Amino acid sequence: MEVSCLELALEGERLCKVGDYRAGVSFFEAAIQVGTEDLQVLSAIYSQLGNAYFHLHDYAKALEFHRHDLTLTRTIGDLLGEAKASGNLGNTLKVLGRFDEAVVCCQRHLDIARDISDKVGQARALYNFGNVYHAKGKSICWSGAEPGDFPEEVMMALRKAAEYYEANLAIVKELGDRAAQGRTYGNLGNTHYLLGNFRRAVASHEQRLLIAKEFGDRSAERRAYCNLGNAYIFLGEFEVAAEHYKRTLQLARQLKDRAVEAQACYSLGNTYTLLQDYERAIDYHLKHLIIAQDLNDRIGEGRACWSLGNAHTALGNHDQAMHFAEKHLEICRETGDRSGELTARMNVSDLQTVLGLSYSTNNSTLSENKEVDYNQHGARPRMSRRHSMENLELMKLTPDKMNVRRLSPDMLGDEGFFDLLSRFQSNRMDDQRCSIQDKGSRLSLNSGPESPPRGRRLEESSAAAGGSLPGLRLNQNSSQAVLSHLMANADSAEPDDDFFDMLVKCQGSRLDDQRCAPPPPPVRGPTVPDEDFFSLIMRSQAKRMDEQRVTLPSAANAAARPGSN
Repeated sequence: MEVSCLELALEGERLCKVGDYRAGVSFFEAAIQVGTEDLQVLSAIYSQLGNAYFHLHDYAKALEFHRHDLTLTRTIGDLLGEAKASGNLGNTLKVLGRFDEAVVCCQRHLDIARDISDKVGQARALYNFGNVYHAKGKSICWSGAEPGDFPEEVMMALRKAAEYYEANLAIVKELGDRAAQGRTYGNLGNTHYLLGNFRRAVASHEQRLLIAKEFGDRSAERRAYCNLGNAYIFLGEFEVAAEHYKRTLQLARQLKDRAVEAQACYSLGNTYTLLQDYERAIDYHLKHLIIAQDLNDRIGEGRACWSLGNAHTALGNHDQAMHFAEKHLEICRETGDRSGELTARMNVSDLQTVLGLSYSTNNSTLSENKEVDYNQHGARPRMSRRHSMENLELMKLTPDKMNVRRLSPDMLGDEGFFDLLSRFQSNRMDDQRCSIQDKGSRLSLNSGPESPPRGRRLEESSAAAGGSLPGLRLNQNSSQAVLSHLMANADSAEPDDDFFDMLVKCQGSRLDDQRCAPPPPPVRGPTVPDEDFFSLIMRSQAKRMDEQRVTLPSAANAAARPGSN
């Protein structure tokens, strides 16, 4: 018996609901191959196929099918479907860094939701708006500036994000949707943090924490504690920050998330460095090092070695400091971290001065009988050596000038884009897409610059129906009626043309960009917190450099003065 398009689509929907998106895609693609005359079923397939590709990080494919959904739902006059498809398309454009186009889609989503008095839709549109502006603000420039001190363009985007999150909160409170409130409080807290409003960030994250506990959501609870710790660092309340990071660590262990456990240890190590409790800092950095080695995270291992070298230097343990400085240098060379390599060379140079060694030393600065006793901690540093220091160009870099990379949209705060991805798109999948069995469809007309004006769309409707809408199957009896329906609905949709005109203006001449791959993920070890937090710690340490770092003694009196705090 031949399997129908609907049966294949239903199986694809079931697989996606249980998280098997790759298998779901196979069934949806098979459904399209079989084809259907039912425009609403086809719209539902487009929508869910776009969402499945989104989860698989194939954003070009996600964009393609959400655009098909937009085309079809508009032409069949399904406003609710058009609103939801606009939201999906906006989310996809956002992750591709095409924020102006994403804003147009969010506005269309919001406009339709208001027109049909859909409060839930309004809330989602406002939430998406906030996420787009939050992502835009973080993507424009990081430049090593501290939160609250970014360029005005960044601050404007972040202020807009906060406004949209506040507007969303007003509606979800009215609706009594506590889960949605929790998500928004988390994102609002991260936005206030970037704006430099640290007390407001704390207030928002405390609300996020409260709601996470209500739902027994330990992952969200863990993120809230981490974000609270970050905010308290900037408030200068390091002891309070440490307590929050300890709760983060406890929850990470309960969740058996080794990478997050390592991140918490790293954060605690840096916090205790700020408190000048170097012994405790070393303990946490060694824990981070062990996990980084277990997970084969060379970048994380390098960061642990850098931190351990600094802490040992502060304690006057120069042999141990040299071991970790050399190891940091080796890893930076291996991973191509040029900025980190320069910092490592500076540290090695300083320590060579302390230990009375010269740049021409060809052997390891640690002889075999002066091996660092790290085994008692379980750490297993690889023991290859770096022998040559030729062409040394030392730069007096403070740690805050280490490799601060440009942030991409996928590096948002804990409750930022990843929360949208895993929660808004996954847990609330049914809210974003129509069910295959639901005759409510999806969105509007082609959102690309190749979208012809309305007159041309009517002239080319046959080609559009059979060519640009895969899976639409028309037989001789139904083709004329379906095409007439498509043309009639398109002809009556005058106001919607403004939406597509705006999209075309945003897209301009970027036709080829519509099918481009997303930006490559940033180079970051899984055991290292996001670069914004890393640079936060480094900048905070740099401010107190005179208090923390040892004034290195001359070689002559190094033995007499091993160092001081």
